[in-house]
Amino acid sequence: MATLTSHSPAETEALGESWGRAAESGLVIGLCGGLGAGKTQLVRGLARGLEIPARVHSPTFTLVNIYTGGRLALFHLDLYRLETREQMVAAGLEEYLQPIGITVIEWADRWFEPVQSLKSKVQNQEHPVSNIKNQASTIRLRRVHIETLSDTDRLITYEDIGA
Repeated sequence: MATLTSHSPAETEALGESWGRAAESGLVIGLCGGLGAGKTQLVRGLARGLEIPARVHSPTFTLVNIYTGGRLALFHLDLYRLETREQMVAAGLEEYLQPIGITVIEWADRWFEPVQSLKSKVQNQEHPVSNIKNQASTIRLRRVHIETLSDTDRLITYEDIGA
């Protein structure tokens, strides 16, 4: 598990940009953190690192924004308005767990279990998401938590889980 402190929105974007430059197709990034923590800021940087020319904004009311035109496609999900896994499955969001490109899920804690439970399931070859079985070894998940420390400072903790 890695931890760093971002002292500005520009630093948060720069972290996302470095992840975007290094990202390989199939990566799923689950973002957790409160309102205004910087989740969308991180996604903006990620899109820049993927060389996506479009303006990135949170898909709170559409659930999914799809950005193309870069090195890889970016699927940006926002689960803020969904409360249960059943609602997510009914919305057809499971397909984004094995993307041809990169998927970023804001409010991922509404879908995935806490990291320790998720790690146990991956190690035991169980899948962390309902209704998808025996695929844990093929999902590459970066679990990210952004904690607001002050108006400008954010504690960003992340861990790669799975394949």
